[in-house]
Amino acid sequence: MPGAAAGRADLSDNSNESTGHTMTQLEGRTALVVGGGSGIGQSIALRFAAQGCRVAIAGRRADVLAEVAAQHEGEPPIVYRSADVADRQSIDDLVHWADKSLGRIDILVNSAGINVARRNLAELDPDDWDKIIAVNATGAYHCMRAVLPQMRARGDGVIINVSSIAGKRATLLGGVAYNASKFAMTALGTSASLELGGEGIRVTTIFPGEVDTPILLKRPVPVSAEHRARILQPDDVADAALMVACLPARAHVPELIIKPTSQDFA
Repeated sequence: MPGAAAGRADLSDNSNESTGHTMTQLEGRTALVVGGGSGIGQSIALRFAAQGCRVAIAGRRADVLAEVAAQHEGEPPIVYRSADVADRQSIDDLVHWADKSLGRIDILVNSAGINVARRNLAELDPDDWDKIIAVNATGAYHCMRAVLPQMRARGDGVIINVSSIAGKRATLLGGVAYNASKFAMTALGTSASLELGGEGIRVTTIFPGEVDTPILLKRPVPVSAEHRARILQPDDVADAALMVACLPARAHVPELIIKPTSQDFA
């Protein structure tokens, strides 16, 4: 379309007068959502697909991914493949598959993340430190590295890293390994944004506060239903990601903090 960046739909006019077809916000674009089997990643995948985006989701369990894909009944369908973000070859294979399945990858969403219950420095198992860093920080690096060549070749691309407020403010709640991994993810996104902005590739780091996702099951103290009702829901973060993905190529949001109204941030 005239005026659109390479590989990108023009969102300034969402109607087709000749056919009467109304384009949805991401129609004609593609996205790979890593960590799309649950929580925030699942909500982002379904939100993007509802807006006409061709979406591929990845995670560790194919059966869970299949259930998410089945929730989207529209066209195009969500496709899925199991992958381990901590395994570089697994991610290289994933991106190769997604590129063939989608035709290209316009948007990468890194939403895979883990934590453990025993998270204080004195109690943290060194193996758990390694796992958390491998998934939350190194995993995001593997995914960004794998999609970068095609985005650079087109001079266009959006990378959304779903981090945490723990990547801005270290807290006792997150624990030392989770905090460290999210600070690493912050630096990764900032560095990549500085390197790639001149090439048309926009990297955004979203920092959610407390969100009602399965990671809450790893809290040292169980979370009440009342508390879950007060904090963010995955769809809230998905709406923020959708806004970022729909911006024109001239606009870039480097960082976005979204938190429950009841949660302090100072």
